[in-house]
This record gives sequence, C-alpha cells and structure tokens, in this order.
Amino acid sequence: MKIQPYIEKLEKSETYKNFKTKYPDAFVIAGFFVLDLEEGNNLHQIDFYVPSEKKIAAFSLDGEVTVKLLEMLKKEKKAPQKLDIQTKIDLDALSGILADEMHNRGMSEEIRKIIAVVQTVKGKKIWNLNCALSGMEVLRSHIEDDSKTVLKIEKSSLMDIMKKIPSSQ
Repeated sequence: MKIQPYIEKLEKSETYKNFKTKYPDAFVIAGFFVLDLEEGNNLHQIDFYVPSEKKIAAFSLDGEVTVKLLEMLKKEKKAPQKLDIQTKIDLDALSGILADEMHNRGMSEEIRKIIAVVQTVKGKKIWNLNCALSGMEVLRSHIEDDSKTVLKIEKSSLMDIMKKIPSSQ
C-alpha cells in the first residue's frame, strides 16, 4: 500500500479544496494509519496544522474525504514541524521491517495491528509504530524513513501496562 493514492484522493476532493481556500497557511504535519493485519479494517488519515487557528485538521481518507478541526493536545509555543508526505517506506512494508527486526531479536510473536504515525522529528522523517502482538503484548518502535533503519524497538506486556494504571481510573 502506497501513501500516494491517498494523497491524490485528498487533493482531488472538494473538502480539501475548500479547506485550502479557507486556510491557505495550513501544512502537512503527520500521516496517521491503522493497519489491521487480521481483518483488513484499515484507517488512513493525513493531518495538517492550521497556524492561524492553532489547531489540527485531520482528514479521514476512507470512504468519503472528511475533515475535523481538533484542538492541540497541549498548548505549545512552537508549531509542529512540516512533513513531506512522500515516504520511502510503503505502508505494507512496515510489518516486514518490524518482523525482520523482531526475528533478529528473538521475538516470535505475530503482529496483529499496527498504529503508524509518520512525522518529522528533529529534521528526520520518522515512523512511530505501536503494534498489538499475539500473546497480549505491545511493541513500540521507531523507524527512520530515509534509511529504513529501526531506531528503537521495545516490547511490553498488556498486563504490565494495566498494572501501571491507577485503580481509580
């Protein structure tokens, strides 16, 4: 799965054209994708930052193109970094890159779902991946887009995560 067809769909939509007319200062900051490797219920979203509003515009690209304006999670002084959405890694290659790295580290679980966010971090295009694995485990990883290098990979049990959540919540 390449990202380009989704970008083309976005740029052809009336929703996007109206958005760009209303917010000409908006720019791409992230791609957000949910890859369901079991059932194929994937989600594709491209996020823009609107400096004039200090908000995020999230374009959903599954079915009809829709947009939602969202508040920033935290009031930061600086704007998010611009992202060149043209990536070297295709969406369907992410699971293979992770599977190879997992194999090299002796991890035998299978990847069930991937939540992938591509964004610019310190001038580099980085894929931030959170994966649901077989066996009730979560895998977190960072992959650099240009070199296709796994920068970080860590596995944790869902039970460990549950233990960290206060019982009052």
